Amino acid sequence: MASHEKLSQLSINNDARAMIARAREEGIETVWDRLAAQQPQCGYCAMGVSCRNCSMGPCRVDPFGDGPQKGVCGADADIIVARNLGRTIAAGASAHSDHGRDILEVFAELAKGETSGYELRDETKLRSLAEERGIDPTGRRPNEVASDLAEAMMEEFGTAKGHLSFSDRAPDKRTKLWKTLGIDPRGIDRENVEMLHRTHMGVDNDYVNTLLHGLRTSLSDGWGGSMVATELSDVMFGTPQPVASRVNLGALKADYVNIALHGHNPLLSDVIMQAAEDEELVARARELGAKGINLVGLCCTGNELQMRKGLPMAGNHLMQELVLLTGALDAMVVDYQCIMPSVTDVAKCFHTEVISTADKAKFTGATHISFDPRRGYEIGKEIVSHGVEAYANRNPERVRIPGDTVEMMAGFSVEAILGALGGTPEPLVEAIKAGKIRGAVGVVGCNNPKISQDHGHVTLTRRLIENDILVLVTGCSAVANGKAGQMMPEAAEMAGPGLKEVCKALGIPPVLHMGSCVDNTRILTLAAALANYLGTDISQLPLAGAAPEWYSEKAVSIGAYVVASGIYTVLGVQPAIFGSPNVVNLLAAGLEDVVGAKFAIEADPEKAAVMIRRHIESKRAALGLPHLETKDVEAPSEAA
Repeated sequence: MASHEKLSQLSINNDARAMIARAREEGIETVWDRLAAQQPQCGYCAMGVSCRNCSMGPCRVDPFGDGPQKGVCGADADIIVARNLGRTIAAGASAHSDHGRDILEVFAELAKGETSGYELRDETKLRSLAEERGIDPTGRRPNEVASDLAEAMMEEFGTAKGHLSFSDRAPDKRTKLWKTLGIDPRGIDRENVEMLHRTHMGVDNDYVNTLLHGLRTSLSDGWGGSMVATELSDVMFGTPQPVASRVNLGALKADYVNIALHGHNPLLSDVIMQAAEDEELVARARELGAKGINLVGLCCTGNELQMRKGLPMAGNHLMQELVLLTGALDAMVVDYQCIMPSVTDVAKCFHTEVISTADKAKFTGATHISFDPRRGYEIGKEIVSHGVEAYANRNPERVRIPGDTVEMMAGFSVEAILGALGGTPEPLVEAIKAGKIRGAVGVVGCNNPKISQDHGHVTLTRRLIENDILVLVTGCSAVANGKAGQMMPEAAEMAGPGLKEVCKALGIPPVLHMGSCVDNTRILTLAAALANYLGTDISQLPLAGAAPEWYSEKAVSIGAYVVASGIYTVLGVQPAIFGSPNVVNLLAAGLEDVVGAKFAIEADPEKAAVMIRRHIESKRAALGLPHLETKDVEAPSEAA
């Protein structure tokens, strides 16, 4: 057990600290204990210079020159690091794009009338998406339009079209640049498959060429698979509008059946939310002594429902074991992505039933109920029934729910933001020109136990908003900022005078929740709308991205497509690239001359805020906008 570490070093949140303390009291292992047990972690792997792509290995290259300088096949550090990074991007892009495909397949079945529990809730967006693809919706039934749209989108997963339609949303200067560089994505699956081919031994052995294709692969995610997931989810479940919600472990209720929805795909969670209102199931819960059925969210499945229906969030990535430690959770329903295999082990210490639902994501020790959208509502009721019956096994003496919830606001889709501005980006552009808003930053990504939970997200965001920089958040970052009280209109008091004025005039927080991690595409769409309005490129705008606590392969793909779209991005956790100075120099410097943006690495969110502010000021200066005073302390010169 990692008992030598102080709780304050592990998380900034009181509810998390209380549950970590309980885990230590009862000898229950958590993610922080396993991280401590892994120390020291492999230095070759951390620097990206280990390779196991063929059975001549595994190989490693000594980045300091005292050992082997090449693998058995002759690959040097540049090749090995580039191969590893390329495969990481492909894995992350595949995860989000497969999510998009799952949504699309159910959307196609819905169009044919073959699903249960689903409907086309935003017909306006359906027709807009159809017109965007050259499908005329005039005088046609919604299901007919949806069927044609589904077929057109299906074609983009392969190479039937050879071009991703959503990439046309990007400014002309950006799409022309992609074509000139040969990184315009041809098909969503095509680029992932080619990356795996290129990184097979004996194929692409030019690290620059490999990494350029890595950008292409990531673009197939950001302007392809993830965007499909976001847009079709809006059509099926409703385009988010501002909604009040609550966050932290206090969202659990001691006298209710508590069911947590965990993962990333809204297909299942939406029908479970419907099923939890079933009169028979509610009556059964009351028969067992509960007052009713209470649903809470974890990670991005929770974010999907919070954005649309205000579902309270129990927490983000590092809370998934801790919510079990409350003793108040009756069922944890999981789909896929970011779900720790350890949840079934922790659940065994309590009465909680873990229910897996995706055939591609089974968990040893979980009850598996295979989800079928053709029987969606029926299966949703079956799953909720398991949670209700588990309530009878709860030991009230073991229930510990720490603290109360914090209020937050979610639901800021692009449509909601532009709607608040009168349907045009003009007011936002004018606020930036006037200096009321210095610029905007997407602070996104996961939690990582190597960083005190939520410290990176909350600190960076605080420093940005107090310098009049609007912050857009998704995924785990949104949960962190919600807990910190940064996502209510009253949080305008935390902002600088210009941003405060804008927020109060619009009745919005200075930190806008834009959705789950696939919904980073909303940030791309908004950035493109601003650039198109101004007749310029995204890279010329005072924008930046940041992932202070990232951990997953998906985050690497996200960072790559954000940079490839022209947005400077700061990472708070060091990626496995430092075994190759050439790769580091390309990503942290050379890319700016290629795509107009680059990466930077800075673990200290205080310093990262200064780096981002300097970048935004440089973009403002290039546009001829006035320099603004700041509250930031000075930071060392930028370096990766």
